[in-house]
Amino acid sequence: MGNNKYKVLVIEDDDYILNLIETLLTMNGYQSLTAQTCDMGHTMFISYNPDIIILDLGLPDKDGIDFIKNVRQNFTVPIVVLSARTTEQDKIIALDSGANDYITKPFGSGELLARVRAALRIRRQNIPGALPKSQFKTGGLTIHYDSRRVYVGNCEIKLSQTEYNILSFLSEHSGRVMTYSSIVKTIWGCVDKGSTKKLQVNMANLRKKLGSKPGSNYYILNELGVGYRMVDEDCEIHETVAP
Repeated sequence: MGNNKYKVLVIEDDDYILNLIETLLTMNGYQSLTAQTCDMGHTMFISYNPDIIILDLGLPDKDGIDFIKNVRQNFTVPIVVLSARTTEQDKIIALDSGANDYITKPFGSGELLARVRAALRIRRQNIPGALPKSQFKTGGLTIHYDSRRVYVGNCEIKLSQTEYNILSFLSEHSGRVMTYSSIVKTIWGCVDKGSTKKLQVNMANLRKKLGSKPGSNYYILNELGVGYRMVDEDCEIHETVAP
């Protein structure tokens, strides 16, 4: 056990990976709880009330998706999926079922820790009674929610209502991958055949206004085929595909 107040429940059936993650978390001051099946993970979750869950999907007793859906019936605890499943559809299903993030194996220790930190910020934002944020900052980007004004550095960026709504929604979930369908439902209320294309057109205009171009840093990352992620201070900014 470390001296960090955050408890991390790791549900993983591979002994080597489980020990690796447990050692990594302990070395960085987190309290690590472990389980190797869905049922044991659920028992540990109810017993210890962890601050975050790192979840494999291919577990011996049940699929990890079932665990996510079960937890999401009553709890908002952040869930980071760590899985060998790499298809876009697998990622979309996990994220739409309620996972906060998705990392594919093999993974880097730095990336895993960064995703854990980002997910813990989501938990802090969801604390009952917490005051709503009046602004969001990452890098040179500042969003003032009260006045709906956006700045890059000292320059105000003029956005359409739709562009601002997309940016605001992503910033409120910074560090988390938001699927195309979840963004479309929030902004337009329904998903139709051309909704993803409509989102991509608005996103291309938005990112251009924010100064994104090939070879530059991005505030919004494209998780190709899945959705978009607003960067925060712990995200590594790199991308080769736009919009």
